[in-house]
Amino acid sequence: MKKKIRGGLWRIFRFLFLGFMALISVGPLVWIFLSSFKTNREILSSAFSLPSSWGLDGYEAALQLAPIFKYYGNSVIIAVGSTALNVLIVSMAAYVLARYKFKGSTFITLLLSVSLLIPTAALLMPIYKIMIAIGLFDTRLGLILVYAALGLPTSLFVFKSYFQGIPRELEDAAYIDGAGFYRTFFVIVFPLARSGLATGAILQFLTSWNEFMFGLVLTQSAEVRTLPLALNYFTSQFSFNYTAMFAALTMVIIPSIVVYVLLQEQVTTSMVAGSVKG
Repeated sequence: MKKKIRGGLWRIFRFLFLGFMALISVGPLVWIFLSSFKTNREILSSAFSLPSSWGLDGYEAALQLAPIFKYYGNSVIIAVGSTALNVLIVSMAAYVLARYKFKGSTFITLLLSVSLLIPTAALLMPIYKIMIAIGLFDTRLGLILVYAALGLPTSLFVFKSYFQGIPRELEDAAYIDGAGFYRTFFVIVFPLARSGLATGAILQFLTSWNEFMFGLVLTQSAEVRTLPLALNYFTSQFSFNYTAMFAALTMVIIPSIVVYVLLQEQVTTSMVAGSVKG
């Protein structure tokens, strides 16, 4: 009897805990989405009520107040470009460090891993001076390179762990059949590691999409401004139109959610495979 009571209480506790975590995680997103359909009066009078109508006035106002599509394009180009560059280069480096032992390999891995401990703010001034010196200040290419480099330690950790779980026999068989190093990596190893690569790509994309501080320091003109940065500049225009502000926030958040939902299966597969191989 006591075991049943204890088990029932434990299930109730788990349900309440998971419900609380879901509430604090999803609640703000739902609130922003619902507020994008309300009028200013509804938002100020009852913030948690449902909208009286489901019109798109807020989204139309947001697009009129700010050239959001231009900033959307900049964010897409920069986030996708940095993600592709990060996955391509870091995956090759992680594969070499995972498969080959040479003089200094351990030190290189440790050096790249320790960079996770460096505060991001400490990199602002050096990167700012470098971008000016090489002529990439206030350019999309400059942001792509910086964002790809910022995600290097995390991607290296994810990719290296996954490559270590792939059987060496597959690569040895490819070498016996006459495949070279590059063909073995891109034809055999790269497809097998797609779950781990998808995990790193999602983390890199979300980091690049939501990054604000380096975008603020390394850009000057509106032509290369990203969405998070643009919203900061247009806060004054949105200050008296909360509906448009929440609509703009919704348009910023949606791509991150869509990317995660589309690749969620790959991330889950990667996590399960890593736990089994570990």
